[in-house]
Amino acid sequence: MSRVGTFSVMAAAALLGAAAFVPMEQAKAQQIYRSVGPDGKVTFSDQPPANDAKTTVKRKGASSGEYADTPSTSGPSLPYALQQSVNKFPVTIYTGKDCAPCDEARDLLIKRGVPFTERTLSNNESIDALKAMNKGNSNIPFGTIGGQQLNGFSDPLWTQYLDAAGYPKNSQLPPGYRRPAPTPLAATKEVQQAPATQASPAARPAPADPTTPSGPTPTNPTGLVF
Repeated sequence: MSRVGTFSVMAAAALLGAAAFVPMEQAKAQQIYRSVGPDGKVTFSDQPPANDAKTTVKRKGASSGEYADTPSTSGPSLPYALQQSVNKFPVTIYTGKDCAPCDEARDLLIKRGVPFTERTLSNNESIDALKAMNKGNSNIPFGTIGGQQLNGFSDPLWTQYLDAAGYPKNSQLPPGYRRPAPTPLAATKEVQQAPATQASPAARPAPADPTTPSGPTPTNPTGLVF
């Protein structure tokens, strides 16, 4: 069974309920364009502005007066309500190879269309980094939804926290959306190799001391050395 911190799911739902609720009347409202002219003047209109104005789109779906500063030329953008959840409660999962629960956690996020970041534990540095983040625990999968930490995978538990954070139950990702590729949690540290030392030449026998007699001499007939 997955271990969860002291943060209550019921409390999370109560705190986040307002962010998750989207009135139908606002969802049906038209887009409002926010433009900034060359003089810095900001205007709102239901018509696209001139080409020389910087354009952002006000996506309805939350309280009036809120807008998403999303450049209109930036490619596929997320629906407003989904982008709000991503901004307030970003999702990150920490996974490893040959980890079936990791696959289940990833599949749940993909099925619901939850944008997420995946960090892999592919080296010792990543394992140490996860331990530092998770009070010495390196078990995977490990997930974060905003500031909430989830150890292990439990479909009902993860689903409750995703619901509380306002993520849709079914994918609302726009066509062409691409998930970011998984990346290691920490980079591998390169081990500095010691430079190879030059091999010392083979030892040679020391030459005999020329001052040491090697046999009998006229002054030492017996050849003894003291």
